[in-house]
Amino acid sequence: MHVDFLLEVFRANPEKDAVVWRDQAISYRWLLDAMLGWREDLRREAIPPGAVVSLEADFSPTSIALLLALVERECIVVPLTSSVEMKKPEFRAIAQVEAIASVSAGDQARLERTTAGASHELYTRLRSARHPGLVLFSSGSTGKSKAAVHDFVPLLEKFRVPRHALRTLTFLLFDHIGGVNTLLYALSNAGCIVAVQERSPEAVCAAIEKHRVQLLPTSPTFINLLLASEAYVDHDLASLELVTYGTEVMPESTLARFHQIFPRVRLLQTYGLSEVGILRSQSRSSDSLWVKVGGEGFETRVVDGMLEIRARSVMLGYLNAPSPFTADGWFPTGDAVEVDGEYLRIRGRQSEIINVGGEKVYPAEVESVLQSMEGVQDVTVSAEANPITGQIVAAKVRLSTGETLPEFRARMRRFCRDRLPVFKIPQKVTLVDEVMHGERFKKQRRAP
Repeated sequence: MHVDFLLEVFRANPEKDAVVWRDQAISYRWLLDAMLGWREDLRREAIPPGAVVSLEADFSPTSIALLLALVERECIVVPLTSSVEMKKPEFRAIAQVEAIASVSAGDQARLERTTAGASHELYTRLRSARHPGLVLFSSGSTGKSKAAVHDFVPLLEKFRVPRHALRTLTFLLFDHIGGVNTLLYALSNAGCIVAVQERSPEAVCAAIEKHRVQLLPTSPTFINLLLASEAYVDHDLASLELVTYGTEVMPESTLARFHQIFPRVRLLQTYGLSEVGILRSQSRSSDSLWVKVGGEGFETRVVDGMLEIRARSVMLGYLNAPSPFTADGWFPTGDAVEVDGEYLRIRGRQSEIINVGGEKVYPAEVESVLQSMEGVQDVTVSAEANPITGQIVAAKVRLSTGETLPEFRARMRRFCRDRLPVFKIPQKVTLVDEVMHGERFKKQRRAP
């Protein structure tokens, strides 16, 4: 019932590519047959409607078919990828997982029961409505991971309106709201999902070239890695039409450089959260950080410089944290924004703003300047406590040059002198060799 509109798309496009997995094209006919097969398997295994099932997989033909069968069965799905391998026992316990559906690297699935019983009040609400559910864990990049519970029905609603069919690379993870959004958009429009086993610049560029990918949904961190690697030089990316970016603030210098190298590729800033879903968005232009967000089913307002959202697709609540909603039903995003008419500019997370003697510093602004320096491959800016100013700006920098720390620090200060106020110039600099992002390709500003 809940996915009937998707099955109609599958039946109308039986020979079209639905998924490219390990360089093999899988048709919509195969996907439909696999989903119907899992429908019978779930009945035979006596997985009841309303059961909480962890789907432990990445994008693959079987995981997609199984996800749709679980949604149709009105189960509450908890997607978990290998990126949270060490946390899986903890996440299963928080979600009160009653059955585990694991999909192997060879795309074979296995169902097993647990001894848990799921009795959370949010689950009771879903079962009473006979609606499937979705549990998404936040990345925990700014603290403990929270488990957001969604009614799957409102998440599906916006995909009933037909849009463009695109060959789309699944960069965002299977257990990320952006990954779920990417999947549903592609399937509802008879597009094609191109799955990658490795999310490196080289592997992504190779997949774009080989499978004529048109849409790359990704993060600013990955775009910067792609530019630094120059992997795009060795591949034909002429098929690429649109790059969408979200999950974190885009440094202005990274956006400008990407637009300069790929002037024909349209850039679109997206905005979404595990708690509210993905809003429709419209960038002022490909090289602009100003964006309109909202669309049908979403309302936005700015209170004291902070963005708040009210949405039909908003989560029901957290499994392991108090309700964050305001008394009148708005969700405080924690994102600081500037407003220009209908457009917003996302400045950064409230929790990451650096306060230097009462002056606000947004990390992305400083990162943007440092990343435009010759030889700077990556940089992460964060706050560090200081007894005089309260906090100072600290920067971790990965260089491609052979400079010593004193040499780089002196060059950085000269470079920043005319580009940043003195209080925004990093007072502490550390040179690092390791990557500074997590599995979701977001900057890690706090120790994991």
